[in-house]
Amino acid sequence: MHDSEPETYLKKNKQEEYCEMLEKIGIAAIPEKFESDDVEKSDYYSKYFSHSPAMVTNHGCIAVKGTNIDVIQIIQKG
Repeated sequence: MHDSEPETYLKKNKQEEYCEMLEKIGIAAIPEKFESDDVEKSDYYSKYFSHSPAMVTNHGCIAVKGTNIDVIQIIQKG
């Protein structure tokens, strides 16, 4: 290993990664408990349209403080 590389690796989920990115631009956000919000319990896309994927992966929600946005849901389509 090089001297500039850390010796330990901190594993982060998508929620933590996005919270850190938002903090860098001055937006306070905290990760929510997985599948605790009502947003996560409904369908993501309609399968009646051609551009809607059949498979969607839920990566959780982020609660945003001090804005008009309450929750951001992180999903992966494909």
